[in-house]
Amino acid sequence: MSYPDARYFGDKGEANGRFRPADAPHDLRIGPATDDPSQRRTHVHYLATGDTTGGAFGLYRWEMGPRPSGPSPHFHRTMTESFYVLDGTVRLYDGDRWRDGKPGDFLFVPEGGIHAFRNDSGEPASMLLLFTPGAPREGYFEELAEIAASGRQLTEEEWAELFLRHDQYMVG
Repeated sequence: MSYPDARYFGDKGEANGRFRPADAPHDLRIGPATDDPSQRRTHVHYLATGDTTGGAFGLYRWEMGPRPSGPSPHFHRTMTESFYVLDGTVRLYDGDRWRDGKPGDFLFVPEGGIHAFRNDSGEPASMLLLFTPGAPREGYFEELAEIAASGRQLTEEEWAELFLRHDQYMVG
């Protein structure tokens, strides 16, 4: 293994770091707007998008409410996905079996790897999602949020088109 090709060619470095405080408000809500914690669905924090990292990676904090949520098994052709559990219990599917991920547990999924996650615990849970390279996942997340907020029912063809546009290939 060697270092990748250089992407910066300056001589002195630059002061260009981006700080995001822990108490910054969420960027996206998936599910109903409610102050009732038992009804809360998912809040997504865009910690670093593919756009802000020059395509290197996308990092998101995924905060799930106590109601069951999460995608069905799927894979991606163009990117890896990693999961790091911060709080609670997140069910992680590694393509072979479901595992109860606890704080500190980590799952890496290479391109083509079947995976899924769910919060079935009945309690809030949170994790970090990391995509490499940094694909524009925000568009996918925002479309899901709009569909959930509107209550709109998509046809199988509409779901297939949405998934295809966002490198999401459902399994089973």
